[in-house]
Amino acid sequence: MSADRPTLPPVRLRPEAELARDALSTPLMARAVRLARWAEPGVPVGVGGELFQDSLAAATDHLGLAGDEDGPAHAAEAWQLAVDTGLVEIEENEAAAETEGAEEAEGAAGAAGAEEAAGAGELSDGAVADGTATPGEELGLLTSGSPQDVLDIWLAGVETVFADAAAPDLADIAEQIAEGGELDLDAIDWNPEEEAELLEGILGNLYLLSALADDPGRDVPLPALAASVVVPDDMDEPTDDVLEEVSEVMMRLDDQFRVLAPIGLVAYRPVDEALIEELDEQDEDRGAEPGRTVRPVGASAGSRPDGTSGTEPLTDEDVSRYGLVRLTPLGVYAVRARLLDAGAHAPAVGDLSDKGADVLLDELPDYPEGIARAESELWLAARQPLDAARDLLAAARGDDAYAPGRRLAAQQTLSLAAPEAEAALREVLDDRELGGLARVWLAERALPGIPEPSQDMIFWLTVDTVAAQLDRADEDTEAELRDLVRGLSDQHSGFFDAVWRVDHPATADVLEAMGRLHPDKKSAKEARKAAFKARSRQSH
Repeated sequence: MSADRPTLPPVRLRPEAELARDALSTPLMARAVRLARWAEPGVPVGVGGELFQDSLAAATDHLGLAGDEDGPAHAAEAWQLAVDTGLVEIEENEAAAETEGAEEAEGAAGAAGAEEAAGAGELSDGAVADGTATPGEELGLLTSGSPQDVLDIWLAGVETVFADAAAPDLADIAEQIAEGGELDLDAIDWNPEEEAELLEGILGNLYLLSALADDPGRDVPLPALAASVVVPDDMDEPTDDVLEEVSEVMMRLDDQFRVLAPIGLVAYRPVDEALIEELDEQDEDRGAEPGRTVRPVGASAGSRPDGTSGTEPLTDEDVSRYGLVRLTPLGVYAVRARLLDAGAHAPAVGDLSDKGADVLLDELPDYPEGIARAESELWLAARQPLDAARDLLAAARGDDAYAPGRRLAAQQTLSLAAPEAEAALREVLDDRELGGLARVWLAERALPGIPEPSQDMIFWLTVDTVAAQLDRADEDTEAELRDLVRGLSDQHSGFFDAVWRVDHPATADVLEAMGRLHPDKKSAKEARKAAFKARSRQSH
């Protein structure tokens, strides 16, 4: 493989205008925008822009959440997002600043000055506002700016929410402070770097699934996602300790995804609370200490959702009770942005449309089939068919190790080309490297005047095609490649005796691979003998 091939598979991104509309309609962002506009008369705030109790109640009512027990929390989250993203800006209250200075002064005159300054910024509950919040410049960009401006503001909000998701549970902190009066991060089992790294890794796995899946919108069961970062690759059956760790990670992710969902990063169906209660009751029956822990779906066939064995297969409803998650199109956009900021090569479909044919053919062999087709279509759409075909054919030439892959990519791209490309294909009919694929292109369109290929060209194209397939081979395609090898050798009597004489740089490598892959022992032995002859010929 070439050294500069993508480190991550390309993803399909929706148009920026569509993503911007989605960003503005996410629950948390929509609330933040409403509160930013609500702040136009000026809202007194505390340290860091925090709303005072009266203002928080008014904000909750403005959002229509007064009847929701979680309404104040939702309002506070939305307000904090507005502050962090610049949708509101804070002007420091000079009276409060003077009050602070006056309190530090000595003497009766200083105390009197403090009282006078406090009066200018004092609230109904006696508190002094540290500043006044009003709509910020960023709020105007949401209506007058470009889709990219909107997405930049939304991405800033994602950073805030991501930090919140990786933060410890406030209830745990409050309980610890109430008990001991001091904050001990070790006691609450929270490591900020570890939590952020776990969440980054999980989002990265979801990103890969979105890029590689035939259906990017398919939900991923939470147990499978947790297992992807816990269970070692070489472990056939998870141990009880590993399953327990998967369970713990599941519940951490459940908390984190609940935080990430309102900003539109993920679509999440949380773990069923009733299921947790059921399992707690089972723990009590067994004499175990109950807790917010879920035994993940077993790894073996026929396992029940609660980890016990069963003969009935799992239903979709069984699995969904353990949580289902996927990246939204906005989430794919955001994770890619984070990857790019971290210096990763994270291509998107369409990135190659303005690049040369040489770059296109170098990248396509690593792309999943559907993505490669979409990229090729965009590349062809930006060019005249005849010029595009000539550029592809020129870039496909060569005898280096990557040339077979380039030629296969060229053939697949040319299969999408318009009929006007015909002249370019006829120009290379006599070219040994390109004549075979040119004949295939013409034959697929039932065009007249296709000369018969020579025996040498047929076998050269065969070696070239197998070499390209070998470069792409993996566990999923091995069976398909084995069928190809068997089909080729069965089509021609004396196949291996003819192929070892083909003057192609990959002849010996192809024959050795055929010897490994061919299911018939006799044919496999013939392939290995032919590979030895090819090596001997090349060495002389």
